[in-house]
Amino acid sequence: MLTFAEGQVEWKTLGEVGKIRMCKRIFKDQTSDTGDIPFYKIGTFGKEPDAFISRELFDEFRKKYSYPKVGEVLISASGTIGRAVIFDGQVAYFQDSNIVWIENDERSVLNKYLYYFYQTAEWNPSDGGVIKRLYNDNLKKVKIPIPYANNPEKSLAEQARIVAILDKFDTLTNSITEGLPREIALRQQQYEYYREQLLTF
Repeated sequence: MLTFAEGQVEWKTLGEVGKIRMCKRIFKDQTSDTGDIPFYKIGTFGKEPDAFISRELFDEFRKKYSYPKVGEVLISASGTIGRAVIFDGQVAYFQDSNIVWIENDERSVLNKYLYYFYQTAEWNPSDGGVIKRLYNDNLKKVKIPIPYANNPEKSLAEQARIVAILDKFDTLTNSITEGLPREIALRQQQYEYYREQLLTF
C-alpha cells in the first residue's frame, strides 16, 4: 500500500542522521534507594526505577553534559538491544553507554519516524562478552531508509504520513477500550504487517 519506487528512498547511516549522545556517568555511590530524581539503568529502562540521584547532582550534570530533549528516542544499547522509549520530558536520568539516543535534526528526520524504524532495525550488536552490546560504532553503521532524501519538504511529509498511520494502529492495539481481545489481537497483527510494509524499502 505504501511502498517506495526505486529512487524514492536513500539509505543513510544513523551516524549521518545525527550524533550519538548519552548522559554523564553516574557511580553507584551517587545513587540511593529513594530520592528526588529517578535513575534508569538498563534493567529498569522503560519500567519502574529502583535507584535515584539527588536533585543537586541532576541539575549539575544536566547543565554541563548531554541530556535528551523532549521527543528524542532513547535506545537500550545492552540487554534487550534496541528497546526504544520516547523521552517525554519527565525529570529522570539515564545510565551512560547502556541508554543512548541520536541527536538528530528534525528538519531532515522526524524523531517519531526514528522510533518506528528502531522497532524493525537490524542492530548487529557486538557479541564478544557475556551480554550483547551495541557500541557507538555499531550504532553509527545502522542504515535507515529516508524517503525522498533530496527533497526535505516532501521527505518530511512522507515521514509524517507513515508516522500518522502507525500511530493510529498503535493506539488501536494498545487501547483497552477498543473491543474484544480477539479484535485487539487482529489489530496488533494488522499494525505489525503495515509497520513492516512501511519501513521495508
